[in-house]
Order: sequence, then structure tokens, then C-alpha cells
Amino acid sequence: MSELKEVLTKDGSYSLKSEFFQENFHSLSGALEETKTKFTTPSDLTRFKGKSIEVLDICFGLGYNTASLLDELIKQKSYLKFYALEIDKKPLEYALRNKSFLRLWSPKVKKIFESLYLKDQFEDKFFKCKILWGDARKKIHNIPETYKFDLIYLDGFSPQKCPQVWTIEFLSMVTQKLYPQGYLITYSSSAAVRKTLRNLGLEIFSIKPHINSRTCWSQGTVAIAKFDENKFKHNTNFKKLSLMEEEHLLTKASIPYRDQDLNFSKEEIISKRLDEQFFSKLLSTKKWREKWGMTKSAFRG
Repeated sequence: MSELKEVLTKDGSYSLKSEFFQENFHSLSGALEETKTKFTTPSDLTRFKGKSIEVLDICFGLGYNTASLLDELIKQKSYLKFYALEIDKKPLEYALRNKSFLRLWSPKVKKIFESLYLKDQFEDKFFKCKILWGDARKKIHNIPETYKFDLIYLDGFSPQKCPQVWTIEFLSMVTQKLYPQGYLITYSSSAAVRKTLRNLGLEIFSIKPHINSRTCWSQGTVAIAKFDENKFKHNTNFKKLSLMEEEHLLTKASIPYRDQDLNFSKEEIISKRLDEQFFSKLLSTKKWREKWGMTKSAFRG
């Protein structure tokens, strides 16, 4: 699909940069670190120790999130039913050639990834996995309609680079795939994404950063379907949105990405949103930044 360039991140793990999207697959601070802090840890996988879990990984990429998930489930002898959506085979091909990547995980992860690459699926007594190649907006329909997930990972390129997987229409389909109390987890703290998820009826939480500052106030978002406080197991890795984050959802930045027929191009989706923002009477994001002493560097994703 696109030209990919190898990137060595600061924690020693490898990632890629897409020339087509002009964006890295991971933060330069560390591909492995990002996977652990923004996806694996907030998932609280110990809830499923010795039990069955169902997971959907949207925008599989190199497979860091799935590899980390598999690694943890192998250790705790959990059972997994798994789907992945990905448009491009090249990142997985790269991951299977990269010895440094493969050394991070149990040998079984390599076996599963090789099967996904060659056969689009893997199955044994513990794991049943399938990957669907193509546009996620279309391929999500290939997942059985009644199928639900305990966890959904959403790890596409940022909304400004790849708005197709962040629109209200696509996220509506995605969130319908969650079990009650199921988690949708994403690195994105975009006001548009958060407001859309809230409008779709999910409870929104912010993934805690290691160091809270004006330039690093969230590691991402956890959205919980049909949230019930009485059934919720407290998770120390995410928290309710701060006043600053809540006010972010009242600005023009919260206007959603729209893709009514789920076939608009990136340019069409962004253009329509810019028009909607232009005529909106919501507070400008610039004024919100000024109030909270924020800089644009805080808003990647």
C-alpha cells in the first residue's frame, strides 16, 4: 500500500514510518513502551486469567498490540477468540523478518503471526485468531453480526492523517461490537473521538500518563460500553476526565469526523469537518489552549 521506513525508537524497539500517511506507527519514545502503557496495561488482562476473552484489533499494523496481548494470555493460560482488521500486509511481513521484534515475545507469537500472514488465521486449543485484509470500513461487516468483544483496540494513524477509522459512522459500528462493560482502548485523546464515543453512549476515561504535565496530560482513552459502576472493577491505570479534558469536549475540536456512506476519501472527510467547524459557535480550540496554558505539541492524536 505504501512505502515504509524502519524507525528505531528510544526504548530500543523498532517501528515503521509510513510515507503515504507521513506518520510513524508509534511514538519515538518507544514502540514497546507505547504498546504496554497505552494498550496492554489498561486492558487489565488478569481479569481473564484462566478464562476466555474476545478481542478485536483494528489497524493491526506490525502487531505490537496483539503480540503483547498474546504474550500475556499465554502466560496466564487464557482462551482467546480474536479478529484483526488491517489494510496492508507489509508491516506484518516486516515484523516477521525483524529478529529484534520477535525476541520480545514468546515463540508461539511468531507461530501465530506466520499463520496469520500465510493463511489469514490460526487455531489451537487455546487461541482462535483471524485477520481480515482490506478497508476496515468494509471488512468489519465480515465479522459475524452477533459477535461481541471484551476488548477492542483502535490504533490507526491519527485522525488528521487517517480520519476514515475515526468517523462517527465507523465508530458506531465498532462500539456495537462491544459487550456490556467491554473496553474500547485507543492511544488517541482527540476531542472529536472522545465526544463521538460519549455521544454513542460510552463512558469515557483518560489513560494516566507517567508524568502529568501541560504537554503530556493523557496517554489515550478507554471507553466502556453500557458502563455500570456496580460491575466495574476499579483500574488504577485510567481515570475520569479532568476539568481541562471536559472543557476540550466543548470546543470546535470536538466536532466529529463524518463519513455518511462509509466510502469518503480522507480529503472529503476533513473538508466537511472544516466547513462544520467554520460555521460552529463552539469555543475555539485556541482559546481553550490559552486558558490552560497548552501548546499544539500536546495534541498529536
